[in-house]
Amino acid sequence: MAPVKRALISVSDKSGVAEFAKELADMGVAILSTGGTAKAIRDAGVVVTDVSEHTGFPECLDGRVKTLHPKVHGGILGRRDLESHVAKMAELGIENIDLVAVNLYPFEATVAKEGVELQEIIENIDIGGPAMIRSAAKNHNDVVALVDPVDYAGVIAEMKETGGCVTLDTRRSLAAKAYFHTAWYDGRISATLAEKFGVTEKFPERKIVQMRKIQSMRYGENPHQDAAFYKLTGSKSAGAADAKQHHGKELSFNNVVDMSAAYELVCEFDEPACAIIKHTNPSGVARADNITDAYVTAREVDPVSAFGGVVAFNRTVDLATAEELSKLFLEIVIAPGFDDDAMVKLTGKKNLRIMELPQLTPNDELAPKFIRGAALLQDDDSITADESKLKSVGKREPTDDEMRAMMFAWTVAKHVKSYAIVYADSNSVIGVGAGQMSRVDSSKIAVTKATRPVKGSVMASDAFFPFRDSIDEAAKAGVTAIIQPGGSVRDEEVISAANEHGIAMVFTGVRHFRH
Repeated sequence: MAPVKRALISVSDKSGVAEFAKELADMGVAILSTGGTAKAIRDAGVVVTDVSEHTGFPECLDGRVKTLHPKVHGGILGRRDLESHVAKMAELGIENIDLVAVNLYPFEATVAKEGVELQEIIENIDIGGPAMIRSAAKNHNDVVALVDPVDYAGVIAEMKETGGCVTLDTRRSLAAKAYFHTAWYDGRISATLAEKFGVTEKFPERKIVQMRKIQSMRYGENPHQDAAFYKLTGSKSAGAADAKQHHGKELSFNNVVDMSAAYELVCEFDEPACAIIKHTNPSGVARADNITDAYVTAREVDPVSAFGGVVAFNRTVDLATAEELSKLFLEIVIAPGFDDDAMVKLTGKKNLRIMELPQLTPNDELAPKFIRGAALLQDDDSITADESKLKSVGKREPTDDEMRAMMFAWTVAKHVKSYAIVYADSNSVIGVGAGQMSRVDSSKIAVTKATRPVKGSVMASDAFFPFRDSIDEAAKAGVTAIIQPGGSVRDEEVISAANEHGIAMVFTGVRHFRH
């Protein structure tokens, strides 16, 4: 383990760099640097040699070529344990570079700027930086590769303890981090250029998925599971990861899942609406002239399940709504905004998580689902019901009120775990059957969950009916109209059952399974 005698420092993020260079210099380390980094170090009173002076070759091509030189890369890559390398370096006048502290041009920050031009994006693709980082990380047996200012202090402390050396374990750890750094950087460049040049492929043979951690979780779905919350980098769609927390306890793993489910559902509606979610399924959904009435109606659909639920609104929460919310223990309230007096009222609930997120809009990004050791990608299920494309298949045509109720129920059913059955009137869910292994069981459960009479309501099913049994259950409960995708080999049997009971039936031609 040889001590560090020469360091090359060239950074865009200059956090702590002057102090770091001063500590190195105090230990007798010679400093090489470039441009703005060299100035920052000199301004701190540290002697610096410009890389151009070290190589005997000037920076050129508007700074595109600065460190791409054998005296730089030979000094980094030369193996100190090979006599042939040592001899060749001596012959060529190449001196060892034992530490490389480099971070890269701010590509992500540049791309994020409003109205940024393509040429500026191109000029912020670093070439020399990644090359030096990769060289240092490759030769980590002899060289320290530093890409993160967070690591400066640890390296300095270790050098002070060891007479200027950095242990192999530390060099290995930093090398792995260095390659992650360049991989991330190249991934962002690849994705950006593919989008800019229109060369994206929907399902390529190889797919790079990049995620940035938002926060650590206390635990996962259960207390024995560690967890963290990540946002997919490059996504242009707002979602739970973009929500701003104003108040309350830290979000849990299950909170995030339920919050996302609730908000995606409520943002389907144009009218003021409220959705109450428990374990990703809606216990109550309603729309009204105002969100206070929508909430009260949604809560009364299943007041037992509403306790401890996640409540989502598609309108700003006002004081009247906040007063109603305060009557019940809730985990989360999420909305596009909160009036000041509503916020005062809600923050009186110490543990209530208050989340703000702009209303969601349909997107064309692929939706991922991760399974063990793999991932599935598919189009987002953002298709909405189109009343003009519905096909009435029964003897009786649905009334206008029934059609409005069916459109509402169908929208809700899209957000219920399969097999999904929803009974509803024109503005409110009446009963929900979710996640059963047979559709008829969901049909029965939805009736038993109803706190209001099902008679006179409509039924929505997320997929076709394989048998007439669910239709018979709906008729027994007093359903007057049914909306479903159709497409079963027994469609005629199902339609005949609806006709027998005088139930109107329409086909959507679209299925909304949710697993």
